[in-house]
Amino acid sequence: MSNAQAPAPTSRREQILKEAARLFAERGFHGVGVDEIGAAVGISGPGLYRHFAGKDAMLAELLVGISERLLEGGRMRVAEGGESPAAVLDALIDGHIDFALDDRPLITLHDRELDRLREADRKRVRQLQRQYVELWVEVVRRVHPVPSESRARAAVHAVFGLLNSTPHLGRPGALPGRTEMAQLLHRLALGAFGAVAGGPAGDGPAAGESVAVGAPGA
Repeated sequence: MSNAQAPAPTSRREQILKEAARLFAERGFHGVGVDEIGAAVGISGPGLYRHFAGKDAMLAELLVGISERLLEGGRMRVAEGGESPAAVLDALIDGHIDFALDDRPLITLHDRELDRLREADRKRVRQLQRQYVELWVEVVRRVHPVPSESRARAAVHAVFGLLNSTPHLGRPGALPGRTEMAQLLHRLALGAFGAVAGGPAGDGPAAGESVAVGAPGA
């Protein structure tokens, strides 16, 4: 995979969150101290408390924030996609691929640290993820009429699992460049959705079941 990076953070708060995500993903939430996060952005550890109450607040903002951004971005793509369901699905896939390639630490954080959130924050993440899944399910069913809604939902969960596998795809430089990787992921996602129309209908994940980030499973 290429070394392409997400756009540079534009504020000190965003810089802190970006470095916190990277460090938490690399070493675990409890393996990182406030002083180390501060050093990564060039301020003292205590200086972080002008921006966040502590590490728990950073983790909550990271995981709730990415769930909000995925849902907001998905809704925007549906609204701007025009009358072609296939074009809308393409746009949803591209948006999630951008997340999966540029924000891989958040996928790792979701997998490892979601249960550390306060109950209210964890419920908020789950709620946002359910809405994001159902947004995709509606579009998939317009592109590929299938025998059951549960089958379409199962396909959406499976595609999220595919796209959110990026943190496990190998060391930097071992895979194609970012553009080629994005194209490959897009073709794989379309192939998975194309397969949903064939075969017997079956029960998929329940409507309330969460995904791995990203949604960050999302």
